Amino acid sequence: MTRREMGLALPWLAASAQGAPRPALLAAAVYPYESLPVKKNGANASRQVLDGLSHTGFHIDLHETELAPGAAPHDAHSHAHEEIVLIREGTLEFTIAGKATQAGPGSVTYMASNIHHGLRNAGTTTARYFVIALGRALAT
Repeated sequence: MTRREMGLALPWLAASAQGAPRPALLAAAVYPYESLPVKKNGANASRQVLDGLSHTGFHIDLHETELAPGAAPHDAHSHAHEEIVLIREGTLEFTIAGKATQAGPGSVTYMASNIHHGLRNAGTTTARYFVIALGRALAT
């Protein structure tokens, strides 16, 4: 790297070092369901359980979603972090890399890093499921 390139990079490095604060370390604790704050979005709802760093610095995000019949939480997408979905109630249709599969209570789905995926409630009742996002990138 030349001195000129280094001079151009320094402001960027300084700005990125002052980015969003790192998430807090996760506390070893019990998180009673009834104490989790509910965030409503029309007929859908979510409860954030965990969102922070493990004691080794690995980012973990765990939340529960209640999804109305026929609804999708968002458009299909891909991202660098991995996700695990555990279905508690209802029937979800997952589309992973173009292949659609329905899954019911007790089923688990894993989405690898950078794979295109989406889901929707394929049932006639509210679906309830947990999402565990592993290694989510920190905002800068």
